[in-house]
Amino acid sequence: MRIVIAEVMHETNTFSNVPTTRELFELWEWARGDATIANHRGVRDFLGGMIDAADQRGIEVVGAFSTGAYPAGTITKETYDALQDELLSGIAAAGKVDAICLALHGAGVAEGIDDLEGTLLKAVREQVGYELPLIVTLDLHGNITDVMVQEADILLGVHLYPHTDCYERGLEAVELAERMVKGTLVPRMHRATLPLIVPTSTTNLSPAKDINEACYKWEQEPGMVDCAFFHGFPYTDIPELGVTVIAVANDDAELAKRAAESVADLIWAKREEFAPDVLSPKEGLALAKEATTFPVVINETSDNPGGGTPGDGTYLLRAMLEADLQDACFGFIYDPEVAALAHEKGVGSTIEVQLGGKTDQLHGEPIALTAYVKALTDGKFITSSPMGKGSPVNLGKSVRLQANGVDILVCSVKTQVLDEQVFLLHGIDVTAYKIVALKSSQHFRASFEPISAQIITVDSPGLTTLLFSAFDYKRLNRPKYPLDPVTER
Repeated sequence: MRIVIAEVMHETNTFSNVPTTRELFELWEWARGDATIANHRGVRDFLGGMIDAADQRGIEVVGAFSTGAYPAGTITKETYDALQDELLSGIAAAGKVDAICLALHGAGVAEGIDDLEGTLLKAVREQVGYELPLIVTLDLHGNITDVMVQEADILLGVHLYPHTDCYERGLEAVELAERMVKGTLVPRMHRATLPLIVPTSTTNLSPAKDINEACYKWEQEPGMVDCAFFHGFPYTDIPELGVTVIAVANDDAELAKRAAESVADLIWAKREEFAPDVLSPKEGLALAKEATTFPVVINETSDNPGGGTPGDGTYLLRAMLEADLQDACFGFIYDPEVAALAHEKGVGSTIEVQLGGKTDQLHGEPIALTAYVKALTDGKFITSSPMGKGSPVNLGKSVRLQANGVDILVCSVKTQVLDEQVFLLHGIDVTAYKIVALKSSQHFRASFEPISAQIITVDSPGLTTLLFSAFDYKRLNRPKYPLDPVTER
């Protein structure tokens, strides 16, 4: 048996003023053919799971194309055209295969294309036809559309947030592809939709935890293949934005429908439980200062680069600098200009800078800062988080600054913080600090929950704020709870 694998990954925040270009994809990965396999072998991600599953089962695996850009604004038309061409060319170059396994996201948007994944899948089908099994792994923040369901044989969503089970979904994709090729699996999918958008909600806490448990219970039913709760990506202004449930059964459409609709009913019954407790940076810091056990991790959810924000927001950092703190660190703020200046001046120098606040006016004004340059690095490390463990990261020129009792990391490439590696790179042991601040919504929890005494989420104006009323949705199908007073599914 022979399969071809590929990945095109983007979570598009359509409210961002930063267009997603080919250069932003190439910054992270733009690999063809064998390089796709080499880049992901031994990594705990979707493609890493597919590669290992193929090896374990004696299946020949061929790489077509793999790319992913960090979340930002709408993908340009030229970039989309290149993505589609690379994907189709890579699949064609693979020659005769028995199945296709694709790692997509589910919340991609390009100029003139609301449904990136559905459009790509349709293009693949036009090239290879509908006889070839096509299995797709997706992020749980996907906005799942009818077209995606029509074009794929199976849509597999990660269950966990943080997404520590991407590798397992990759394993599962190849297993199911093999069953389809052998004729023991005839998948039937059902998509249940809800007039609902939900904030970022970790799955180790209720209500998301309860809903996943309901999905797992359905998966124990004879004939069931998969049942996944897709939270949707609320920062994508498209008509089909919203929460969905996808259930897959073996040649039993009615079973798939019963499972999906049952879980959707449970989500609807729990919709009010998703309402977040919102603290400002000052309120969160006040709580942290009262803590008696440490470290206290403060996550700035409203400027989460993992959701398409600029990563140079200043609300939390400014509050920290004004709070008379000791043993506090902030990792990190995106500002290549400041990082370059620090590298020019060198360790031991004192620099005067305007830090952050350079991308837009929403995430806070630049901070006028006099800071001591403590350490300089190249920004390179290997991910240790269970989410993507083993993958290399390059944040470019990076610096550890010190000012007002706070160690501040500044880097030249924006990402959310997944683990403690960026701190360790700059000589900071987070377990020795009282307050550890970072930009992320939930993914940081995979590494930081085991080593923190308390986690405090703070919110402020930003492209990933928990307050959806801050966004001017123009294209979203309405009504939609909690924006509208909807009482029935």
